[in-house]
Amino acid sequence: MNAAHSWWERLRQNLRTRWKSHLGTLAMVLAVVFGVQAWQTRNVPSGSAPELAFTLIQPNGSRIDTTLAAWRAQHPGQPVALHIWAEWCPICRTEEHSVTRLGRDWPVLTVAMQSGPPDAVARVLVKRELPWATAVDTRGALAQTLGFRAVPAFVVVDADGRLRSASVGYTSEIGMRLRLWWAKLV
Repeated sequence: MNAAHSWWERLRQNLRTRWKSHLGTLAMVLAVVFGVQAWQTRNVPSGSAPELAFTLIQPNGSRIDTTLAAWRAQHPGQPVALHIWAEWCPICRTEEHSVTRLGRDWPVLTVAMQSGPPDAVARVLVKRELPWATAVDTRGALAQTLGFRAVPAFVVVDADGRLRSASVGYTSEIGMRLRLWWAKLV
């Protein structure tokens, strides 16, 4: 028993020492990750979401001209997600299934940035079997108004219409869900 206890104590001490030696590296990696994210989202406006007008392709293939405010009005009292993507973006393709699953539980408006006219975007949605409500952003003006110059991008619009939790680059499904959940709580 004493030998086992001694072995356990040595193992605990070794793990504690290694953890402390890597703490500085971990802090530096986190600072770089958060710094890059802050730099990439530096143009995202604070406060209320800007008014956006766009052609919306519905999951059933129909199209309407609408605004972000009108789309949000269909989901009163709820935070909504805006996912900016592009047909030509390989990282966006890796997020497709996460966005589709997220859309089963939360209101998600996707924005097809620089992916062509509505007919081309509709063909991509059908080909990839994406059941998304998609705003067509032919020239990237909607994304730019939201402060994004790269894809994929993700931002939450809370129930009061404020932009929150913006990110550029790959966002995991759990990361998307946690951001929406947090916006609903506060």
